Amino acid sequence: MLKSKLKFTTALAVLAVAGSAALAGEVYGPFPITEKSYSGDKTNSVSYSGQVARHVLHDSLKALAYKGDGGHNAAALEAQMLAYFNGSDEDLPIIAPTSKDGFPIKQTTVNEISKGKNISGKFYKGAMPAWPGNKSGLDVMLQMISMAAASEQGYDAVNGFDYGQLISKFTLGAMPYSQAVDNYLDEKLAADNKPNDKPYKDGAYYTGKEHVWDEAFGYFGAAAHSVNLDPNQNYGVAKRKDLAAADANGDGVVDLKTEYVFGPAYYAAGADKGGTKSTDYMGTIFGAFRDGRALIASADGAALTSEQRAQLVGYAATIESAWEQVLAEAAFKYAGSVYKDINTLKSGEDQDKALRAYVKHWGELKGFTMALQTGKSNLGATAFDLNWLVGFGPAMLDGKMVSDIDADGNVIRGREMSLEDYQVNMLKVQKLLKDTFGLKSLANDATADLAALADKLGATEAAETD
Repeated sequence: MLKSKLKFTTALAVLAVAGSAALAGEVYGPFPITEKSYSGDKTNSVSYSGQVARHVLHDSLKALAYKGDGGHNAAALEAQMLAYFNGSDEDLPIIAPTSKDGFPIKQTTVNEISKGKNISGKFYKGAMPAWPGNKSGLDVMLQMISMAAASEQGYDAVNGFDYGQLISKFTLGAMPYSQAVDNYLDEKLAADNKPNDKPYKDGAYYTGKEHVWDEAFGYFGAAAHSVNLDPNQNYGVAKRKDLAAADANGDGVVDLKTEYVFGPAYYAAGADKGGTKSTDYMGTIFGAFRDGRALIASADGAALTSEQRAQLVGYAATIESAWEQVLAEAAFKYAGSVYKDINTLKSGEDQDKALRAYVKHWGELKGFTMALQTGKSNLGATAFDLNWLVGFGPAMLDGKMVSDIDADGNVIRGREMSLEDYQVNMLKVQKLLKDTFGLKSLANDATADLAALADKLGATEAAETD
């Protein structure tokens, strides 16, 4: 414990002199025990295993969404999916991520990470107008799960749904992002909510504010050493391709609790890796989390002063803003993918394969635009425009789009739009996201085509009218 305290004290001394940038390169933890009533043998106050377990439940749920056989196994599959969504008394096997050649993972069951966890209890429950029926976010997800279970391998070629992508990308907003920015880094940063001079709960080895901050970091999904990896390495860890980068302690296996990169952090690394301009979303978010945790620990178990809490709120604002941009960058990227897919569809080459890619990318786009609407900010007119431009389903080859889902779960296709008009929508989506969120990575940027495509469509419509 003395060694840990010395390392921590040195880091704080540097921080006091040079500001938050001084901690660049420092991993997330260990941090010493500052909770005065604790008398056990713990030496590191960091704890976010519950959030890791929920990331695993999400990854496993996504994998299950592709297991449908067209309806014969619908009831059994839906029950299995709900076990991972709602939680289970059983020790559920980890379906994803699992070990593969060259990338062994330490844990094989969810309870090895944390017991008694679920997604549903932490899921966004506000209204979700981006999906038919103006349901709550929770009810939207339950409907998606039911529809996925009844599908053929998670794919609906008629309506344009890829249920695995819809479930996954919506959840990345509706659980980790929503919980982090609109709960742990918002209400729970109030002075009288989980104060720093009391344990988080009776017998805990961490203070209220220490654990609140750790839980928010856990939802981000970075490895504890992600700041020391470049974007390609973080991306590779999430793809289970880079054991050397993942295995920080050199024990030959990847510990999902501290060494793996999950969804939100994966997309931060993806934006840093794959954009047209250099960005550092991972470093910005990770650094604010790391520096905020150091600030809390520097209080040494005392209540945070007004100045310290104001600094912490500043770090939280940095995290929220950059995290929102990561989701918007992902939506921007997939709008560009959908735009390109339509060109392929119109070429007539390998229609089945082209349609599958189109539906997949639309599911990712739709999921991320829904995810953006689960945060702390009310997107207002931006959300309305996104929902109209993207629609309840993509424009299909027959010119039809999903317009509603009735009370019995039947999909109604009552909106009409050509593929060419939908391409214009995709470019408008990119422009809206870029202008609203100040995006810089801009992967798959096709906005330069907007004016020319709009003019072409206008000319065509004028000729048809004549």
